[in-house]
Amino acid sequence: MKKIVSMIIIILLTICSCLEVSAPIKADEIDTLYARSACLVDGSNGRVLYEKDGYKEMPMASTTKIMTCIVTLEQAKLDDVVTISKNAARQPDVQLNVNTGEQYCLKDLLYSLMLESHNDAAVAIAEHVGGSVEGFADLMNQKAKELGCEHTNFVTPNGLDADGHYTTAVELAEIARYAIQNKTFIGITNTPSWSFKEITKGRGFTVTNKDKFLYLYDGAIGVKTGFTGKAGYCFVGAVKKPDRTLISVVLACGWPPNKNYKWSDTKKLMNYGVNNYTLKEVFEADKDFQPVMVEDGKKNSVRVVMDSASLEMLLREDEKIQVVYSLPDKLEAPVEKKCVVGKASYYLGNTLIQQYPIYTVEEVERVDYLWYLEKVFDLFLF
Repeated sequence: MKKIVSMIIIILLTICSCLEVSAPIKADEIDTLYARSACLVDGSNGRVLYEKDGYKEMPMASTTKIMTCIVTLEQAKLDDVVTISKNAARQPDVQLNVNTGEQYCLKDLLYSLMLESHNDAAVAIAEHVGGSVEGFADLMNQKAKELGCEHTNFVTPNGLDADGHYTTAVELAEIARYAIQNKTFIGITNTPSWSFKEITKGRGFTVTNKDKFLYLYDGAIGVKTGFTGKAGYCFVGAVKKPDRTLISVVLACGWPPNKNYKWSDTKKLMNYGVNNYTLKEVFEADKDFQPVMVEDGKKNSVRVVMDSASLEMLLREDEKIQVVYSLPDKLEAPVEKKCVVGKASYYLGNTLIQQYPIYTVEEVERVDYLWYLEKVFDLFLF
């Protein structure tokens, strides 16, 4: 009997020793990333949860194609016919191997672009949508400015090394955050494989998704790999959970033969976001404000309120939201109903997160001669 008990204990200890303990990853542990530049962003609001040289201008290789794809989806029709130019057909490195004069459906070229990162497809798309590579780059840069990306500049649609072609990890995350809100974009980037034919001669192709992260992490929804000799290995990842969406970027994340560094860095960033942040409701509901005094009004004060709302944020345990209410000591009559007279400001540290208006719920008329006369008459009757 003792031998049996001993054997059971040994087996249990062996099983326990084999179990991987998933302890929360701390920010100082993330600092061991291979990537020279990296960030993790809350997909719901763009808040940077972590960054390592995340605001440094860097080359970004084929992660450029995130912008190429989203600009194309917004500027062209998926059933457009694209004719291949000599310039597109001679693009180097990763290729679909299109030929000059061939014709393809734009939708098929987008799958080629995002699943296998074909550089010739990128140029063919750019020339079709923008009239030229330079014209398409203008569209890309215009979109970047619309998204508030002041340290991003596109020269090529494929991300091949070029002077003046750069972004930052944080701004690239913002571009990806915008792109993944497009259902067609997500549909393309999450497709395992896609088969299509050239229109005129029927030459057939099948492209397969090279984004291994889709199969490495629960909830992964993309987004794009990249590599050039100048940029190193790059990857933009996205994870969608029931209570959050996280976007990560790693740039210059090793060079050959270390192509797997980008996956380990991305998983570490995502684990940090999943394990250390909790979605919390931070809106102060049912705030009861004191009435605001009114000078020269038919009423001495006016009631003010703030609409009920919902403000949820991913927060670490050590992060607290501070609410600052701004209201005047008094108002001058007349006061209109629904007049905004103050605001509630929500801060995380020194960063303003959100503001809500505080407004009056009734009007207060200004006193006049007739009003005083009525008061005197009431006193006389009394």
